Amino acid sequence: MNENVLNHPLITHKLAILRDVNTGTKEFRELVTEISTLLCYEATKDARLEEVEIETPLEKMKTGKLDEDNYAIVPILRAGMGMVEGIINVIPNAKVGHIGLYRNEETLEPVEYYYKMPEGIGNREALVIDPMLATGGSASATIDKLKEDGVKKIKLLCIVAAPIGIKIIEENHPDVEIFCATVDRELNENAYIVPGLGDAGDRIYGTK
Repeated sequence: MNENVLNHPLITHKLAILRDVNTGTKEFRELVTEISTLLCYEATKDARLEEVEIETPLEKMKTGKLDEDNYAIVPILRAGMGMVEGIINVIPNAKVGHIGLYRNEETLEPVEYYYKMPEGIGNREALVIDPMLATGGSASATIDKLKEDGVKKIKLLCIVAAPIGIKIIEENHPDVEIFCATVDRELNENAYIVPGLGDAGDRIYGTK
């Protein structure tokens, strides 16, 4: 099992507000950013550090520093863009790629309409981000594209996941770790996560 669920009181608290139908656009965006930062913190717990020598006000010392240029953040448009700031807060020099996918309403399969990655993406660790992991189709298709470009280390960060979405990623990409704030019960007949938090993109951008 490759999923890492952040069972933490702070996450539960923030999710409770995020899910609430009465939470407005501004607060929703802020909470998505905050939860994304916590997800990134957990996802980088195995980060490799380079030994460097620095000078404190008292003496020189050897310590470790992260090679931020080694990371690429890959939001799945459009809702994934709402998580970018939360990760940039932690890894400010990470490059950002974009992939646009929409779900065919009849087949529920992802259809790609945009793909642009940073130069040398194959040599970077990719953090794929999307607030909702529902059917797993869009996330799996994104990972397929990144692997075609030579990316060797990929992690998937989402706020709310459905069991079927996790299952699809684990079946199609057993080498990809999933980091999520919570795993909800199921998908409804329209492939929305329940209890969920509604359409993340609409709530982030105030389009409904």
